[in-house]
Amino acid sequence: MASPELVEKLALAQGMSQAERPAFYKSIINTWSANPDPDQLTEDLIAITDSIFSEALGVVATRGLVIDLIDALKSLDPSVLTSKRISQVWLDVGKVIAEHITSNPSLSTSLVDQTATIYEDLIAAAHESQNSFTEAAKTLAGIPLDASQRRVSDQYKAELWIRIIRNFLEDDDATKAETYLNKLKNIIHNVADANPVLNLHFKLSAARIQDSNRQFLAASQSYYDISLSTAIAEDERLHTLSMAIKCAVLAPAGPPRSRVLGRLYKDDRSASLEEYGILEKMFLDRLLTKAEVDKFAQGLAPHQLATTSDGSTVLAKAMVEHNLLAVSRLYRNIGFDALGSWLGLDSGNKAEEITARMIEQGRLAGSIDQIDRVIYFESGQEASGEKGSGRAEVPVGKEMRRQDGMVQALAEGLERITDDLLAEFPQLVPAGVPGN
Repeated sequence: MASPELVEKLALAQGMSQAERPAFYKSIINTWSANPDPDQLTEDLIAITDSIFSEALGVVATRGLVIDLIDALKSLDPSVLTSKRISQVWLDVGKVIAEHITSNPSLSTSLVDQTATIYEDLIAAAHESQNSFTEAAKTLAGIPLDASQRRVSDQYKAELWIRIIRNFLEDDDATKAETYLNKLKNIIHNVADANPVLNLHFKLSAARIQDSNRQFLAASQSYYDISLSTAIAEDERLHTLSMAIKCAVLAPAGPPRSRVLGRLYKDDRSASLEEYGILEKMFLDRLLTKAEVDKFAQGLAPHQLATTSDGSTVLAKAMVEHNLLAVSRLYRNIGFDALGSWLGLDSGNKAEEITARMIEQGRLAGSIDQIDRVIYFESGQEASGEKGSGRAEVPVGKEMRRQDGMVQALAEGLERITDDLLAEFPQLVPAGVPGN
């Protein structure tokens, strides 16, 4: 409820002419924002807003007073009100102003720029300061960009979409962020040369989305390219280099990842990072211990530790595949169960399945003998990285299960034929055989 003093002051407007009221409201706005009562400010500013829009002041006068309200809100003194309190005032009063404008057809088409400013500088900014990033992104997404009353440049669109993307990514919503990234791709070439910083934000957003979508190899390459940019500070370059290493470690084992690891390992800056130890071991195809993996996991983001459809984490899967490659450098052949033990798996069959998949995908050179339960590695030969080039003697997934079923059906058919023959010709059974 508004303060009694303000209510009494606003009542004076009733006795004024139409021409006098704009100046009267302007003085009230300046007075109440310059000397705010922290406990009463929100209610007072909302009362002033309601009173302004209740008057038929006309579009021009109303636009001027809305601008005055916006300026008054943006100029609130942090030494008088806390930052948290100011953001809440922005949010509450900004929403009321926006609602008054959008509910009036004549004002909504004439005050498009002022509405956009309220969304950007007040409501969205307040949500961001309160860590309500998805709400901030939704608020910004509501700003019209194609209205006939308002023409905006490609740079404005790019800046707005970058802000929306970053807000969605703060809440790990890569799907919605990618929607706006795809829009941005259509215009970034128009502003990249004129605004290198904006182009850098675009590249960083793309890398973060690739990272969130578990496209770790592409994300690593994107992060590394950003780490070479002189447009950002040295500590930021090292941070993106660190992210590049983390994504490379999480990427599927194979020749493409090996090339990325080599590029990162040979960068002199990598030696100063905590991730250098695991980077070196992976580049040199050395076995990783559980303790090393657990230490590395402490620096990963939640989405990088997410559980996949098969019940394992992204990190666990990457480590198993890496250690499998390391084992292939140590042995010419190894049994299923022994390999499963090396990899820390529950069974040798799981080791066989992982090996078969990597061979079939061209990420490991070798073959599998299912009869003797032995895996043979192609010593001295690198996998090509091309699907189907690993020369696996068994396929994986559904095809493996289908062939296992065919073998079982063949054995059962042969057994039935043998039983039928023995039933028809019992003399074929040698004397002394049990059951004869």
